[in-house]
Amino acid sequence: MENIAGKKPALIWAVHISTALLVLLWVLPTFGLLVSSFRSGDQIVGSGWWQALSTQEQQLSPIRIEGDEVQKDGAFVIEGNLFGGEGTKISAWGTNVNRPNEFEPGATAPLADGQSLTVQENGSYVLSSPVTTAGTRLPRVFASAATPPDFTTNNYNNVLFNPLAGQTIFEAFVNTATVAIPATIIPILIAAFAAYALAWMEFPGRALLIAAIVGLLVVPLQLALIPLLQFHNWIGIGKGYLGIWMAHTGFGLPLAIYLLRNYMVGLPRDIIENARVDGATDFQIFVKIILPLSFPALASFAIFQFLWTWNDLLVALVFLGTSNDQQVLTGNIVNLMGSRGGDWEILSASAFVSIVVPLIVFFSMQRFLVRGLLAGSVK
Repeated sequence: MENIAGKKPALIWAVHISTALLVLLWVLPTFGLLVSSFRSGDQIVGSGWWQALSTQEQQLSPIRIEGDEVQKDGAFVIEGNLFGGEGTKISAWGTNVNRPNEFEPGATAPLADGQSLTVQENGSYVLSSPVTTAGTRLPRVFASAATPPDFTTNNYNNVLFNPLAGQTIFEAFVNTATVAIPATIIPILIAAFAAYALAWMEFPGRALLIAAIVGLLVVPLQLALIPLLQFHNWIGIGKGYLGIWMAHTGFGLPLAIYLLRNYMVGLPRDIIENARVDGATDFQIFVKIILPLSFPALASFAIFQFLWTWNDLLVALVFLGTSNDQQVLTGNIVNLMGSRGGDWEILSASAFVSIVVPLIVFFSMQRFLVRGLLAGSVK
């Protein structure tokens, strides 16, 4: 009965459930970051992103009474609104930091020197004093308020066009694209030629080269950073875009050659041999047959290389520098965390700007990912 057609084994359901959980673990934080990037800073601090559509109850920062004093019925009166008419509704208020919710909206609080203060639900207040308050320090109001959902695009306007930590996110975005795009294309071009030679061309030492490439896959890039930078300085490249392109190319070539070579080896031999019988050269075979058939593997490596170079911080700090005109997105966000760590709305908008391009690249090319990664694994 266990092998009845149409009945799925328990292991299949476990795989499906595990996959769904992994997807949720990735999607929920990303969606939460997107929601937070459109919220105000007070709402981010006061509640989680899943409460973004509900009215929030939160303790507001103390607000000092201010306004023009006028005489009414023998008293000196100051009128105003705590929130400037923003629509915030007070649920409780007080004038003492130890009793911030002492009074209900509409109640009158007795103060020193015969003064009294009345605060309404909408934040309107009336301060009445038997003597003038000119030159004196007016009381502060501590309030708990119900604030409606507040969404804004000002966060993105600030991070894209207003200088933060000495640089706009848009400038860092351009710098990151200037690094990531060539650092993805260059190793693909070089690795494709090398992979074809290792897969379909006979020459002495081919097996030794393949073994060396496999060995380079396990070498940590951190070991090569300083020697490579010294080599760049010795040949006159120094720090700059050319140096970081060469560094990313060198670090990415072993995986690229290994992945593409495994894929090309699995292509039908008859196609290659028929092309040679028809008089095609190796270059023609490579350009007109191998490259079109190897697109899944090329796309797979392009995804990995682009994500790595786009999210890189260490290589950029070593080979590009830390000046404002060379700072990449990851470096800019690190600076924001240090200089503006309390501005959560700025950090969330900046973080989402940094991940939106990798998301587009991944989802537009992910159908080739599995095909390219499984290349050469089954004979």
